[in-house]
Amino acid sequence: MGHQPTSSELAPVRNMDDLVEPFVSACKPSSEFRIGAEAEKVGLLEGSFNPVTYDGPNGVVEVMRELVASHGWTVVDDNPLLALEKNGASVTLEPGAQLELSGAPLDNAHLIREEFDAHLEELHAVSEALAARHGGSKIQWFGLGFHPLAAQSELTWVPKPRYSIMRRYLPAVGANGLDMMRRTATVQANYDYSSEEHAMRCLRVGLRTAPFFTAMFANAPFYEGKLFGGKSYRAHVWLDVDSTRQGLVPAVLTPRSTFVDYVNWALDAPMFLVLRDGVVHENTGQSFRSFMKHGFSGLTATKLDWVTHLNSLFPEVRLKRTLEVRGGDSVPSDLVAAPAALFAGLFYDAKALDEVESLVDSFSFEELTVLRREIPTLALRAPFRGRPAGEVALRVLEIARGGLERRGRYDKQGRSEAAHLQALTQLTQSLRSPADRLLDELDQDPSIEAVRNTLKVARL
Repeated sequence: MGHQPTSSELAPVRNMDDLVEPFVSACKPSSEFRIGAEAEKVGLLEGSFNPVTYDGPNGVVEVMRELVASHGWTVVDDNPLLALEKNGASVTLEPGAQLELSGAPLDNAHLIREEFDAHLEELHAVSEALAARHGGSKIQWFGLGFHPLAAQSELTWVPKPRYSIMRRYLPAVGANGLDMMRRTATVQANYDYSSEEHAMRCLRVGLRTAPFFTAMFANAPFYEGKLFGGKSYRAHVWLDVDSTRQGLVPAVLTPRSTFVDYVNWALDAPMFLVLRDGVVHENTGQSFRSFMKHGFSGLTATKLDWVTHLNSLFPEVRLKRTLEVRGGDSVPSDLVAAPAALFAGLFYDAKALDEVESLVDSFSFEELTVLRREIPTLALRAPFRGRPAGEVALRVLEIARGGLERRGRYDKQGRSEAAHLQALTQLTQSLRSPADRLLDELDQDPSIEAVRNTLKVARL
């Protein structure tokens, strides 16, 4: 099962035109713009708080099989079971058995919230069904940026070939690769673009606002059942994973940067693999630029190889056939549509894009790099140009609200998409992130029992 490559995808990639083609062909009129939201979840067993495993009676494989049997999902990848699809959405697995909903391309943030709520209803029904069938504990799902309790040794591995390659490779190039893979969880959102100019403007804005976005959604104050001393351990992890494929991509922060600038950055990043006829060929010692020029073990670079490589890069905002904003911790339900709404307001309204571009255009790579190092601990209280970063974040939210009001997508109560920014705005006004709500619950008691009780705030 799964995707069968087309003859076009298997065609050789030979020159810059072939390399920019995925981006050029993705441009579309604004009337066709959609939003695709992604939300990863951490699963814990009720009572014991043990992590959900890949297999076993309460593992994510059983969750996915029950989604197929009772809720209309279809298997995409089987043997091993890795992915499902329904109505343009997919359910997939991260390396440590985190469960991800990759939503369908939808018109507005209201529909994104409805999609997520429906997904949670299914997961709750599945949890009840599995507990009744096997007589075990129910699975509870949490919106947190980092696993609050488990050590690496307590987690299982999802048996996906790419994950096996990353498991071997990433520890050699950064301190936190395995933590990134198995113990982090994020909320992300994908956006369309109308032209090269529009795509690159949004990419630059997204990268320059990335540290502030991370601060607003900081929601990971725990490490193995204890306070780590900050607001987002996930953000700390991402500071040292693989510097060649992550971060703020300084090559595209220059004025009038183009698709070619992003392509040149991507060409020099190491590959993970080459896939041929269902066989995975590990290739972590070669850049894609070298692969194009010299080949690998008798294989030559194809257009599908290039798309696969683009998907293996982890910048804070990733350019693909969509723009993927990647920098937020997983959050509880009341905030889950906020990332999608935030950047729809910034990217999909011309006035808002002008305003936010003017706000952040002078932010240098060096300044933002320093800020990124402060965000894991201080979040919105991190200093930026002598003021709290939350002040910039609040202005970004104001600009986004204006863009969403002008977009004019209303729900049944007559509210614009700006309604999905209300809870986030209230937190930001007080320089608080979702992690602060968790810390409030501790009431000065950092014991493991208190941490477990605190997690109810993040329960989905």
